[in-house]
Amino acid sequence: MSYKKILNVLLLAISINIFSIAALAQSFPQKQIKMIVPFPPGSATDMAARIMGQQISSALGQPVVIDNKPGASGSIAAMEVIRSNPDGYTLLFSSNSAISSNVALLKKIPYDPTKDFTPIVGVGENMLVLITKSSNPAKNLQELIANAKQSPGKMSAGYGSSSSQVCIALLNKLGGIDVLSVPYKGIPLAINDVMGGALDFTFADIGNALAQTKGGTMKSLGVTAPKRTPLAPEWPAIAETLPGFDITAWFAIVGPAGIPKDVVNKLSAATMSALKKPDIKEKLAVIGLSPMPLGPDQLQAFISTEITKWTRLVKEANIQPE
Repeated sequence: MSYKKILNVLLLAISINIFSIAALAQSFPQKQIKMIVPFPPGSATDMAARIMGQQISSALGQPVVIDNKPGASGSIAAMEVIRSNPDGYTLLFSSNSAISSNVALLKKIPYDPTKDFTPIVGVGENMLVLITKSSNPAKNLQELIANAKQSPGKMSAGYGSSSSQVCIALLNKLGGIDVLSVPYKGIPLAINDVMGGALDFTFADIGNALAQTKGGTMKSLGVTAPKRTPLAPEWPAIAETLPGFDITAWFAIVGPAGIPKDVVNKLSAATMSALKKPDIKEKLAVIGLSPMPLGPDQLQAFISTEITKWTRLVKEANIQPE
């Protein structure tokens, strides 16, 4: 075959590929979208994903199916999304764990968050809450720290996300205590063991904390944001006792690298539109989320800055990567 014929064949193949991508974007979506969630049902990530999934489904006219894949601080779910076709039908609804924190917490992270994902849209941010059984003798954070100092290494706390893991480590450092950290596949599982007495406390998302303390079996000793929350103004900020304590989590939607820009824009626009609705803001507020509407380019830049931030936090908390 002559060079000219080979060139024509290559140009034809490129033209067909470009046409196929354009046709995909114009017709998207034509089937259900799978939203993989890296934490179990009942977690803040899961609840937020279900709220936003319904909104995306209504806007685009196709079902959005939630698929929970907990484990390895979000890495299992992240890898499943990365390996999927970049057509917009498999997405990751993730917290900061899989997209930024894991870079600092894992010795050998199996992916690069800045290259292996297509940023789509920022969704929301929230704080965590230190909760314990209502029968715990500590009436406040100062007393919890004092009790921990009296029995070094005897007190235990469970974590179900990178944010809660860093919270425990930072509490140890700033409070001068030695609390044993116990990993879980999700915060709800850690809450169960606090209620059952296997753990002394945990750091839960504010939605779960509100639900648990409302029943009277659990109590809050502080929030991880630098200021108190309007949702429960009687809960002190941990920073009031330990200055410099400031940890918040966030949620975003990403897909595998290479999703066509028009498909990304459709998904992003549907989500951004939902975040402006008063009733959706109220639903997110119930689980402790404040909207964080970031478009694809903004989210890309945000992820890069968050990787730097969490690397610093992990180092300051003296956490050794696993």
